[in-house]
Amino acid sequence: MQVDHDAGRTGFLDGLKALRATADGLDDGQLLAASRCRGWTVGDVLVHVHLGLQEMLLGVVSPTDRAPDTDAASYWSTPTGLRCAAGPVGHVRFVRAMAGAYRRPTAIVAHLHPTADALAAAVEVLPDGVVATQGHAMRTGDFLASWALELAVHHLDLGAELTLSPPAATALALARTTVEELAGGRLPWDDDTTVLIGTGRVPPDEEHVTQAGPLAAHLPVLG
Repeated sequence: MQVDHDAGRTGFLDGLKALRATADGLDDGQLLAASRCRGWTVGDVLVHVHLGLQEMLLGVVSPTDRAPDTDAASYWSTPTGLRCAAGPVGHVRFVRAMAGAYRRPTAIVAHLHPTADALAAAVEVLPDGVVATQGHAMRTGDFLASWALELAVHHLDLGAELTLSPPAATALALARTTVEELAGGRLPWDDDTTVLIGTGRVPPDEEHVTQAGPLAAHLPVLG
């Protein structure tokens, strides 16, 4: 699965803008609500996102002459992929400890802003090419698409108990395409349902299994 540079950049920037707007609207109580990630509050998820964006920035500033060895879909088959409910317990506890160090939950959002601003500016001028990230070499379109998926999924994670605005359509579309690529075919649901089931956030019921047919055996494709 190869994603065009401009499509990946649009998906990522749109996803980041939407997530920030949603986070900015949350008060201390809402940030303490449970998320879809086992063991994490909404604020904990945003700490995890912040850590990820810092890691992403290293890739943005690391162009390489190496040949790409992974793409927007195969990246998620590596141990460096999305971590949430199925992630290591140590990471869950580490994020919770970090979130607990803030004097109040809204400070989590304030601390996220400088990193998001710097990353958005860097992505705006990132040239089409190949970057080194997490031991891999990825085309910039695939690299940006993988982070657009991360933002879209974690945006959905915030809405376990809260009624929130949706993720950016461009980011969610890239997430859906990735899930279907990994599953091996088109899934018969809307984007939210496809991504939530495909990433293990929502277990498929009997109707979902029937609708998905043979593809149901491959779900979830990442978690």
